[in-house]
Amino acid sequence: MNLPAEWSPHRATWLAWPSNRHDWPGKLSAAQWAYTEMVRKIAAGEQIHLLVPSKNVEQRVRRTLKRAHVDLSQVISHGFPTNRSWLRDTGPLFVKVRDQLSVAHFGFNAWAKYDDWQLDAEISAYAAKRLGLPLVEVRHRQGKVALEGGAFDVNGSGTLIATEECLLDPEVQVRNPGFTREDYERVFRTYLGIRHVIWLGRGIAGDDTHGHVDDLCRFVNENTVVLGCETDSTDVNYAPLAQNRERLQSARLQDGSKLEVVELPMPSPLLFNGRRLPASYANFYVCNAAVLVPTFNDPQDRNALGILAELITDRQVVGIHAVDLVWGLGTLHCLTQQQPLV
Repeated sequence: MNLPAEWSPHRATWLAWPSNRHDWPGKLSAAQWAYTEMVRKIAAGEQIHLLVPSKNVEQRVRRTLKRAHVDLSQVISHGFPTNRSWLRDTGPLFVKVRDQLSVAHFGFNAWAKYDDWQLDAEISAYAAKRLGLPLVEVRHRQGKVALEGGAFDVNGSGTLIATEECLLDPEVQVRNPGFTREDYERVFRTYLGIRHVIWLGRGIAGDDTHGHVDDLCRFVNENTVVLGCETDSTDVNYAPLAQNRERLQSARLQDGSKLEVVELPMPSPLLFNGRRLPASYANFYVCNAAVLVPTFNDPQDRNALGILAELITDRQVVGIHAVDLVWGLGTLHCLTQQQPLV
């Protein structure tokens, strides 16, 4: 069993149209247009499975996509209502088993924070049924394991990174009460084919998930990660990012080799309506046609795009304006879930 790296060839990307006004209060329309640009870039290189709440909404969405010159022949619509649009956490997690795909079905409880999650919890089972794929229930200690895709990142060769803040905090947003480091590592090994886990400490400020790693540190190839770097010592992100850098400097991969760590700048603090938002360039998405990177009208946008372009040379690196998207407390990677090509 193996969880392929994100840069492996995709058959498709799974998405859910933004429709929850509570996620983008006062900015839903603006977020939808930013989302449409993301869809256009992804559709240039692969199919899109797009979940929409109803037939009426589907017609309106397709008109919007057409106006933005999205290749509609690449978009497969599904009338399937969702609570939210964060498919990285709620969508189907595809694993390879002997060159066949299965869907690893983790439980979902809205980051152990919100009450409305029942629709989102059924997305993986729906996708597996529509594609005719086996659905593998992820269980441990005779119970279902709750976990989100944004809580970890993999290099496709057996190493996974995650944060202790998200998975091991015994009091805040506890997904699986009583779970230890060893419990999670056993789950990763059994269901994702992971042989080695690199544990980081805390995530970034403003993160509604309490420490998802995809706002913090990401693999760009089998032996290289980018890590958010804050140079302002007065910023709340400075200490946790520096501590994570120290951990990574001594980290090893599944074969014992040293990990290469490249610093990725953080944008200036982004606030809206008095709230610090989790703006991060690490929330990029690698699709077939491009690497889509959130940008924030910030001087560091250019530097971040340049660093990623030097590291990922087999496809174009493209910025997607994400100031409106991040008001929903997530951006590009949070909204997407890849379906590998077999």
